[in-house]
Amino acid sequence: MDKISLKAIATKGIIWSAVDKFAVQIGQFLVSIVLARILLPEDFGLIGMLAIFIALSQTFIESGLGVGLIQRQDRTNIDFSTVFVFNLLVCSFFYILLFFSAPYISTFFNQPQLIDLVRILGLSLFLNAFAIVQRTKLTIAIDFKSIAKSNVVGMITGGLGGVIAAINGYGVWSLVVQMLIGSFFSSMSLWFLSNWTPSIAFSKKSFKSLFGYSSKILIAGLYAQLLNNVYNICLGKFYPTASLGYYTRAKSFADLSAGTIVSIIQQATFPVLAAVQNDKEKLVSIYSRMIRMSAFLIIPLMTLIALLAKPIVILLLTEKWISLIPLLQWMVFARIFLPMSAINMNLLNAVGRSDLFLKVDLSKLPLTILAIIITIPLGVKAIIIGHVVTSAISFIINAYLPGKFYGYGALNQLKDMLSFFLAALGMAISVFVIFCFIDNLILQLFLGFVTGLITYLVICWMLKLEELKEVWELFLKLKKDIIVKN
Repeated sequence: MDKISLKAIATKGIIWSAVDKFAVQIGQFLVSIVLARILLPEDFGLIGMLAIFIALSQTFIESGLGVGLIQRQDRTNIDFSTVFVFNLLVCSFFYILLFFSAPYISTFFNQPQLIDLVRILGLSLFLNAFAIVQRTKLTIAIDFKSIAKSNVVGMITGGLGGVIAAINGYGVWSLVVQMLIGSFFSSMSLWFLSNWTPSIAFSKKSFKSLFGYSSKILIAGLYAQLLNNVYNICLGKFYPTASLGYYTRAKSFADLSAGTIVSIIQQATFPVLAAVQNDKEKLVSIYSRMIRMSAFLIIPLMTLIALLAKPIVILLLTEKWISLIPLLQWMVFARIFLPMSAINMNLLNAVGRSDLFLKVDLSKLPLTILAIIITIPLGVKAIIIGHVVTSAISFIINAYLPGKFYGYGALNQLKDMLSFFLAALGMAISVFVIFCFIDNLILQLFLGFVTGLITYLVICWMLKLEELKEVWELFLKLKKDIIVKN
């Protein structure tokens, strides 16, 4: 794969991955606003209590085998069929486990509603398991256009179903309806678009070969999901349900932006990095550009959300969510290093070092446990401030091995990010000035966003940052593709 074709493939992948993620995330964001205006914080809190059980089950079902297929160079059809059969078998096991564990989960949280919620929401495991391999095949082909179509279909159908249910007074079940309908139509779309039909065949040799690589990803995934959702368990157990609702909404808002950028970068570039894993020069070139581009996007975005948190929450969600404002402001800064940390970890998987990926992830365990012990008794805000501290330290830990192997560690990465932090600082000052003269929330939101964005772009232009030019070129290319097709 020569340099020109590699760049063309990566660019096309990033464009369609961006279309996918932003279209879906914007759609889900709009749906979440409507649902939040109708439903109560307690409804979101109930679903938050179940998040860890669904997430852990889903991680076991996938078992990192999809990533293993992408990383593998000599994959065969029996490999795909083996993973498909494994996904369904493990899915069946975990649904049965959830079904019979539902009363115990309900008793633990002292919420009788959770019994039926667990058993019905658990059906989403089957809907997702049926399409894991189909999604993997499209990823290998870097066909993010088809993945985008399936995700948009799932978002629209699920969103409509959830909103209709909420309007008709179904409460927390509206969120369940949204997830189930969305998962069903997304999976069906992937089956249609992937043009791959599995054979019910299972090869022990194939599974053993794939699982040797994927087992480390599985363990790391379980560890990540456990730590990511342990706060939900603690808040659901020791705090009012509404507190968990505020926490999950703050996390959801922050992940909407940071998570979207992470997904775009990881999805579009992982197969490309895997393809050039034996060419160190190309690998480092792509990897360093990913770090800078992620910082260029995420730093101003997180800063702007923190600055505009008050008008965003009150205007979009109404004043019943006013307690969310300080939590959201801290949570976005807890996510500011997330894309760069994810890229550092993603590099290890791309070059086949899932063992190091696991070791790095586990090395952060004492830090996380310490943060939990210190912050859980202090309340939701303290928990999120703890996230800010641990995420910054985790970034340094995640960048250690890439720095050791490729000469691009945390210090060099932070130097590359300095310009973006300075531009974001200038943006913050301009928004503060606007707020000094305007009290109207609608004007604060509009003028704050416009002024902040323009200020950031102007400073980046004055600093002659290459990322601004690259984003503009991507925009022009996307516009050209749309015009040609129309």
